[in-house]
Formats: sequence, structure tokens, C-alpha cells
Amino acid sequence: MRSGRSSCTATPPVFSGWKGDGAVTLAITVEQEQLVDAVSSFAARHAPIDRTRAAFGSIAAGELPSWWREFVSNGFHAVHLPGHVGGQDGSLADTACVVEAAAAALLPGPLLSTVTASAVASLADSSVKPLLTDLASGATAVIVLPEHCDVQATAEGNSWRLNGSSGSVLGVCAAQHILLPARTDGGEQWFVITPSAGVTIEPQQGTDLCTDVGVLHLAEHIVPDSAAISGISTERARCIVVALAACAAAGAVRRCADAAIEYIRTREQFGRPVGSFQALQHKAAMLLVNSELAASSAWDAVRAESESIEQHRLAAASAAVMAVATAPDLVLDALLMFGAIGYTWEHDSHLYWRRATSLAASMGPMTHWSREVGELARTLKRSTTIDLGDVESEFRARVAATLDEAMQLSNDHYSGDIRTPGLATGPQRDLLAQEGLVAPNLPAPWGVGASAVQQVIIADEFGRRPELIRPSLGIAEWILPTILNSGSDLQRERFAQPILRGVQPWCQLFSEPGAGSDLASLSTRATRVDGGWLVNGHKIWTSLADKADFGALLARTDPEAKKHRGIGYFLVDMTTPGIEVSPIKQASGRFEFNEVFLTDVFVPDDMLVGKPDEGWSLAVSTMAVERTAIGNYVSIDRAEALRGMAEIPGPEQDAALRALGDVEAYGTAIKSLVLRETLRLVEGQGPGPTSSIAKYAMVTLLRRAWSATLGATGRTAMLEKTEPAVVQRYFDAPAELIGGGTPEIQLTVIASMVLGLPRN
Repeated sequence: MRSGRSSCTATPPVFSGWKGDGAVTLAITVEQEQLVDAVSSFAARHAPIDRTRAAFGSIAAGELPSWWREFVSNGFHAVHLPGHVGGQDGSLADTACVVEAAAAALLPGPLLSTVTASAVASLADSSVKPLLTDLASGATAVIVLPEHCDVQATAEGNSWRLNGSSGSVLGVCAAQHILLPARTDGGEQWFVITPSAGVTIEPQQGTDLCTDVGVLHLAEHIVPDSAAISGISTERARCIVVALAACAAAGAVRRCADAAIEYIRTREQFGRPVGSFQALQHKAAMLLVNSELAASSAWDAVRAESESIEQHRLAAASAAVMAVATAPDLVLDALLMFGAIGYTWEHDSHLYWRRATSLAASMGPMTHWSREVGELARTLKRSTTIDLGDVESEFRARVAATLDEAMQLSNDHYSGDIRTPGLATGPQRDLLAQEGLVAPNLPAPWGVGASAVQQVIIADEFGRRPELIRPSLGIAEWILPTILNSGSDLQRERFAQPILRGVQPWCQLFSEPGAGSDLASLSTRATRVDGGWLVNGHKIWTSLADKADFGALLARTDPEAKKHRGIGYFLVDMTTPGIEVSPIKQASGRFEFNEVFLTDVFVPDDMLVGKPDEGWSLAVSTMAVERTAIGNYVSIDRAEALRGMAEIPGPEQDAALRALGDVEAYGTAIKSLVLRETLRLVEGQGPGPTSSIAKYAMVTLLRRAWSATLGATGRTAMLEKTEPAVVQRYFDAPAELIGGGTPEIQLTVIASMVLGLPRN
């Protein structure tokens, strides 16, 4: 065998740094995007990966990179530190963007350890100012958590004597300051120490070739009283460590996903790009989804720093599960998309793989974090509240007053299904409809034309009143925007208010036996007659057609036109003669789907939306709303039975807790994904691919929740009816898994519309 460079003849693909619509950093604001670009540009100029490869030995020894002083002069390492110590007066969220961008560029050295230590030190009282000043000026540091060391401290007059050791610690060899807790007679005490007499750092051969690792030994090490730091909450410190590690992991995943997707976009086999093969398209789409969930989870853990300690712990533990723990496998998935070339030493993929693996290992056993999420999730849900300060204060006051008034009313007609509490009708809902708060995004008089900021405020005010159920439009949520945007004044007047008040149920007559997702193949015909149209055809899988007053119908108006032309969009009274609804009994025993037979059904001209050949474009807009609406179902509790099992003491409780933790962490990541998109819109950014990503992620969440529930509840699933419901919810699964497009269709949409991969 040859030593040194690989004997493979293909040129290893270069990580191009592709950044398309699907590759989203942690940045929310324009300033954060500029910060990410600045860090990326710095890394490209001063620390290209080939130069990092040449410095593996010095990195492992803890030597500072040659570019460190210039990096410090730019202030990247101190974005979050206050100005009075020499920092940039930014936020931890700003620094998270630096960490993520540096990890994506594989920037070597002490950045992550130093930034993490300074962020934890910032929790302390004024006793920490000298340390923060030194760190802001460019000193390096590392933090050691109590579970990773066994240091004892003994008070001796005006000094302390420290003894003990740490486990393996990333960044300790390069650290000029070490922040760690020690056990004292009075409890736990944090200290900052500097390498000197009594301090030995033992370098180790690390998995991550771009970060040093070593063990700290303290033997009769004497420090003055001034080395003792007060005010640090160990729980908060732990959350910050996890959050910033998650940001680094997310950066590594993002860069590898981008590179792999760019590779399959251009790499050819059999005369065409391999990115046109559906199997690789779906792998790329899943990689994007998981990359976005990792980034969203990391971002949420950083966002939680100012919240209650319980919320901070829940967000951090969720990030450990969703970003840090998943990163090694996600980077491996990206590596494998390159084929054998990705497994060579010369290719950069393995360097990211090593970093992701090392970061995950630094968090300890991942079962701990799943258990942590599960324990917290028994009584706590992750908050999605956004602090907007005094923004739109008058609007908030009006919304709050309306909701308070609604709280004094009640609804007298309930949906009859615990899955759809928002379909209740009565005086309470009538008030909310009258004030435009049932669908506030719609223009007045149907909504309030709420901006992105105003929609956040409305959601927040509803969240402050959990006993006030937010109304839903049901299936009409997907139809009403089409009527308002493209319908006639008569149609808007006839249908809008009854839909908003919830007193006019609707169904969607799109799918046919020979035209499911491929609506262009539909065969239902609409033939023009005096005063309207005669419709003949057969629809299937129509949800709630047996209960609907009206339906949105697609029918072919011109059989000679091209497939996507010659289709009309009609609003049909379901009591019209010639309509026969035949319920379909599902495997669950429910009758929620229906076949609908239309025989010479007369539809008046005034019930055609738009022109006779505009149905296809109207249907596409309807389905876009549908897929977004279905993605919002994450707010529904999918783990009720699992949560109950986690409360039962016994040998299976720990497994139930960990299963609950995995499900809740995944759900929290989806919520964070949607919340990030909301904030991007608030900042004036254009809409991103969140709706498609959230839809597919929601399907995965449902499968995970149901599988975990069945696994934990055991013999309970032998009974069809239980409290809480177990098997009934499981048997309802296909309705949600298929609704809005099967998972495979969603992956194809992501691959083609978001990633822009070539069509087959």
C-alpha cells in the first residue's frame, strides 16, 4: 500500500460553501447575517482547511493559531461581552452565529472553549470583571463542569488549596484560564485558575484533529481568594455549555449537507446528474430537514438563556438530543453521499465527522439528556413566547382587550372531537370572528391584515390565556384564502363570515381514483350549460364530505386543453341533487374519508372561482396553504399516553422518560423551526422553506410518538378503548401521515423546489 496521499485517481470534491434557499444559518437579523459572512470570510482568508491540516500537531499541543490575534482584533470572540470590559455589547445569540459559522468553516483552535467560558463567566457578579477583561483582550479559556472533575478546595486564610483532576476536556491545552467548580466544606465554589505551580495539563490524542484535548491535574495548587468567583449558577452554566456545543454541531452539519447537495447536483453518472435520482434526492431532502432541526434546536437553547431555569434546561437538553447527538450520523450521511471519495483522508468530510463525534462525546451519555427532557416534559412545555418589548403596544392592548372579553363568553356547540377543539362555535367565537382574530392574517374585514409582528403578538396573547382555545377554520383554512383572493364579491359575501364563525363546514373535492397528488390527471368533467355547468365525475378520499355544507371542486372544463389547463375551480353546495356521498370506513373504525359521486350536478356560473381554466393555479395555492396548515399541528399534544407512563414508578419508568424526552425534543425542534421563520419575517426577510420542512418533520414526529407510545404502554394496546387513548390514536395515524401529501411527495417537493436538484 502507498503511504501518504491516497492512490485514488478522482479529485476529491472541494467543499464549495454552497448556500441556497435551503441552507440556513442561525442568523435572524441582517446584522447577524453580516457577522456570519465576516467570520466565514475571515476563515477563508486566514484558516483554509489545507493550512489547518498542516497544523494538526501544533493544534493538539494547544498552540494558538497564527491568526488568533487578528481574530481577536475583529472582536469576534467577544461579541457577547459587555463594552465596559472590552466586549462588543452583543447578545449570546450573536455569538452563537459566530460559533456556528466558525464550525462550518472548520476553524481550529480555542474559539468554542473560550467563548463558552466567557459566556459562563458572564453569569457571575462583579468579582469576574478582571477575568472578562482579560478574555476580551484575547486570553483563551475553558470551562470544566462539576460532572467532569473531582476537585476539592480547602480554605487556608486568604487563599485556597486545590486538589483533583478532570476527565478529558476539549480546549484545555490551549487555555490560559480554567473555570471550574470545586467541592468545599460549605458546598460548591467556582474558581478561575491559570496554569502555574501545581497545575499539570496532560495532552491526549483527540478524535477532533482541529481541537486539543487533555486532562487537568491539580496537586496542592494554591490560589488567592480573588480566584473564587461568585454568582455562577451551575445549572445555567451547563445549559450554556450545551447550547454553544449544539451551535458548533449545527454548523458542522450545515456545511457538510451543503457540500454533499452541491456534489450530487453536478456529479454525473450514466450521462445525468446523480442528483436527479430519486433515492439521492430524498436523502438530500432528509439531510436538509435534519440539519434545519438541529440548527433550530441549537438556536432555541441559546434563546432560552434569559428564561426561567426550567425552560433553559428543557431547551438545552432538547438541543443536546436534536443537535449534538444527531450530528455524527448526519455528517456521516453527508459523507456517504460522496461515495468512496468521501471516505478518503484527503476529503474534508471526515474532519467534520470527527468534530461532530467529539462534540457529542463531550456531552456524556445521551441517555442522560433524553431523560432530562422527559423528566421536565412531564409537567412543562417549551415556551414559544417572544419578547418584543413595546413594539406595537397599542395593537397588543386591543388584542388583549378583545381576548379578555372573549374569556367572559363561551361556545355552545363543540366539535365533538378532542383532536379539533378549535372548531367549537358560539358567542365566544362570534366575537373573535367579528374582531378579525379568527384568521388575523386575512385582510379586513375578514381579518385584521396582521403583519408578521402582529401575528406573533396575537399568538403570544392567546398563549397567555391557555384556557381560551384559539379557533380553527378546519378544511376551510385552505379554501377561504382562495375565495378571498380570486373569488367574486358575491362569493366573498356569501361564504367568508360563515366560515370564520365556524357555522359552514367545507370539504375539498380534489382527489379522484385516478388523480391523487397528480391533479392534472383528473377526469371529472364540467360541461357548460345555460346559466352554469353540469358536473359528472367521481371524487375519493374527501375528508368530512358527509358533514360539509359546501365543497371546493376541481373539474375539467376543456378536455382538449393541456393537462394543467382547462380545469375549473367550483364552489359546490353539497345538498345539490346528483351528489351522492358514500363514507369510507377506515382501519381505525372511523368514517372520516368519503367517496363522492357527481351525476349531472348543476353548478351556477356565479359559483365558479376565477376563469374556467384557472383551476390548476388556484388548486396549487390551496395546497400550499394546506401543507403549511398541517405543519402547524405540532402544537397538539402527541405524547399524552407516554407522559402518563413516565409518571408511573417502576422498572419501566426510565425507558418511558427517555422515550418521552426523545419525542418532546423533536417536537420542540419543530416549534423552534417555525418560530425562527416567524422572527425572520418580523425582521423583513422573505419566506423560507420552513413550511415544507416542518410538514415532513411533523410526519416523522408522529411516527416517533406513536412508536414510542406503543413500545412503552405494552399490553395496554390490546384494548381498543383506553384512557388516555393509545391504540385509537395509532390507528388514526394514516389520516395525518397522508394528509397534505405523502412523506415521499414532501421529500420530492423539498428536493426540487427548495434544493433545486435536477428533475429526473
